[in-house]
Amino acid sequence: MSTAISAALVITGIGAILLAGLRWLRVAQREHYLAGSTSRFAARWWTVTPLNLIGLVLALMGTMASPFGAMAAAIPIAVVAIGPRGLSPRGRTSQLAWTRRLKSLAAAAAGLELVVVLAVCLVSLPLAMAVGTLVVPVIIDLAALLLAPLEERASRRFVDQAAARLGRVAPRIIGITGSYGKTSVKNHLVGLVAGNLATVASPRSFNNRAGLARAINEHLAEGTEVFIAEMGTYGPGEIADLCTWCPPSIAVMTAIGPVHLERFGSLDVTVAAKAEIAVGAEVVVINVDDDRLAVLADQLTREGKRVLRAGSARRDADVVVTEGDAAWGIEVSGVLVGASPVLPGLQPTNVACAVAAAIALGLDPATVASRVEHLSTIENRLGVARVPSGVTVVDDTFNSNPAGAEAALRVLAGLGVTGRRVVVTPGMVELGGRQRHENEHFGHRAAEIADVVLVVGRTNRRSLIAGVSAADAELRLVATREEAVEWVRSNLGADDAVLYENDLPDNYP
Repeated sequence: MSTAISAALVITGIGAILLAGLRWLRVAQREHYLAGSTSRFAARWWTVTPLNLIGLVLALMGTMASPFGAMAAAIPIAVVAIGPRGLSPRGRTSQLAWTRRLKSLAAAAAGLELVVVLAVCLVSLPLAMAVGTLVVPVIIDLAALLLAPLEERASRRFVDQAAARLGRVAPRIIGITGSYGKTSVKNHLVGLVAGNLATVASPRSFNNRAGLARAINEHLAEGTEVFIAEMGTYGPGEIADLCTWCPPSIAVMTAIGPVHLERFGSLDVTVAAKAEIAVGAEVVVINVDDDRLAVLADQLTREGKRVLRAGSARRDADVVVTEGDAAWGIEVSGVLVGASPVLPGLQPTNVACAVAAAIALGLDPATVASRVEHLSTIENRLGVARVPSGVTVVDDTFNSNPAGAEAALRVLAGLGVTGRRVVVTPGMVELGGRQRHENEHFGHRAAEIADVVLVVGRTNRRSLIAGVSAADAELRLVATREEAVEWVRSNLGADDAVLYENDLPDNYP
């Protein structure tokens, strides 16, 4: 092999590795640096379209042939430089942010990549460049795995600061967890409590170890009487760790569903992981409309824990928000303490959980009930608005769970519009083995209610098509949400309605 060819392979190979690195580092950052996530997304992208799959096959064949012919290595180098098609190095909705953590990951991955390339060079330079381009996602995952203990140690200083601040300010801590409904209950609780007690709540996405510590360090002011902490988890032990330094005296469990099921493995594991929040709490508020949580409520009661049951379907709960045609009733211990006009976009069970938590703080039930009618929807959570064109828009783009999607469809169905109803959706993700079934069911329900269903992207395309095809709605396929929005603007007008159900960043196919 000539020097010129060797130099060309090295230069183009490094270029392909850099382009691939930008793509997959962006995915790693968007997926919270979880080891394994980058390779999982790489598998999705390389198999999502026939063109990408053909490229992958050609790249693998070129890699296997590269020890016997230097030019064969040019195939995987070229494929990785331009693919997978659809995944941009720059990003459309979630661009790279060169934080300290990302820089550390990039440096570690570069070091590992160099080791791999140099090791394979002992066999063949063309093979080394071919392998180096293909293994970038795996290298990034390995780097994330190796850096995890160091990142844990680095974050300890901020966690210690947060714990010290909590100890100094000494607010009552309310911890909220669940597969979904956490942010809604948190915001409702702020609205119910803030009139009586100085209240601070964690921002909506600050629900893991680093985010919660940051929320406390940056937002917990002297004199704060109540701190409301949203607590998320991707697996057992994480909430237990949060509770060691941010211990809630009141714990709220909103709902259990197949969100992040591909990480938990089963709903029983999900329940156990979420129930860690109740271990040290004095009072536990539980949504007993959820059958699994109703069982947990009985178990905790038998263990001597004070449990407040909340819901809208079970009238024997301690706090019940009943749904009427024109009003909601708020019952506490079987007594009607107040009423509210129907609140479009709000879930009565979430409101019930917030009311129960406010009562657990010692607030007067009637006072709390009187504030319910002033609660509002959260941004991108079942917001309903009529835009200047006359189209009614239901914005539920922050939601991605089966129960919430069904609620959004009910809102769309209940709108008093005389024109067409349209659903725009990429479907739901991170549902594990239930993802195909849940999306097919959602597609079918959407097609029963809507006149047109626009399926965005390819992640759940097959499942949604199967569901929509079983009903009579018109089906349209678009690559991006921007294309869907343009279609809506061009085709809908006065007395039409559109539901935007979920949105996915562009690290999803």
